Amino acid sequence: MPKARRNSAFLPPEDAFLASKPRKVVPHEFVLDALAALSPWTRAMFGCLAVYVGDKIVLILRDKRDQTADNGVWLATTAEHHVSLRRDFPNMRSIQVLGKKVTGWQVLPADATDFEEAALRACEFIIARDPRIGKVPGARRASGSSVDRKSEGLKQRKASKSATKRRAKSRPQ
Repeated sequence: MPKARRNSAFLPPEDAFLASKPRKVVPHEFVLDALAALSPWTRAMFGCLAVYVGDKIVLILRDKRDQTADNGVWLATTAEHHVSLRRDFPNMRSIQVLGKKVTGWQVLPADATDFEEAALRACEFIIARDPRIGKVPGARRASGSSVDRKSEGLKQRKASKSATKRRAKSRPQ
């Protein structure tokens, strides 16, 4: 027997209002306003809001009630750019939530006195296409080349199978 469905179109107005899921508040929404000319798009990530421009992730906006240490604007960058970015953003630091001392993600902390000014400056850098900010997701470099070893192993197995097939075909029946 099919389950009875509650048709929300026929709910009284007060019930219909309660039936819809409330939208989450966008943290640090002024950042999206500043990047509007680039038509940024967003995606939920790590309980935060990831900001993309084209195919690059450029920022993560974070404002959590508990675990506030990493609240603010996260910059997607690499370790090679930390020193030069720190000249532009003196309060910038690695995020702590990953448990590493240095990460590619750098945060402009929300509790810094120059937070809004620094976040808007980061937006200016993104608009100017500063190569220090932004990463193409999935474009990770293989650190210990374990990925390379796996693909090499796969190639060797395929080559071995095809050699076995060739020998089998060349044998007289």
